[in-house]
Amino acid sequence: MLQLSEQVMPRSTVKIEARNAGIAACVVVLSFLASPSQAQQGPFAGLAGSWAGSGTIGMSNGTRERIRCRASYAVSGRGSSLQQSLRCASDSYRFELNSNVRYAAGDISGNWSEATRGIGGSLSGIASMSDIRARVEGPGFAANLLLATRGDRQSVSLRTSSGDITEVAITLSRGGGERGRFGAN
Repeated sequence: MLQLSEQVMPRSTVKIEARNAGIAACVVVLSFLASPSQAQQGPFAGLAGSWAGSGTIGMSNGTRERIRCRASYAVSGRGSSLQQSLRCASDSYRFELNSNVRYAAGDISGNWSEATRGIGGSLSGIASMSDIRARVEGPGFAANLLLATRGDRQSVSLRTSSGDITEVAITLSRGGGERGRFGAN
């Protein structure tokens, strides 16, 4: 059978067609890697799940305290919609923050509420696959938020010039961080 195929198709033609088939296969694979479905994945896609960690909270009187936090992210819409629950506690401070955020064309918008004080407001900003920069506002409150994610680590920075809290800096790890018993359970 091999001799028959060599008579029908010379060996050099078989090599050229095999090489062209290999190039075609590479083009097909590359087109899937750069397909619109991958490019359309939103910036929240990598956040889904539970995160935990610690950091510091700065008060308007100049004191700083260690703070421990747990976060949970529910992501939908191919990473373009996010529901967040963040619970944090220090020796003298506790907060429970919930937010709903949507992404469209590089911009984010949504709302937030803080359960222990019964307040809430809006947020808006920009997002990429690794960073979220937002302005958070509510009655008598405004802050700048930066959330940077690198793999299974996340840093959250919040700065404000009003109220009893001036800054919060937290480092979280996916599914881990500080384990054990603390006030943010």
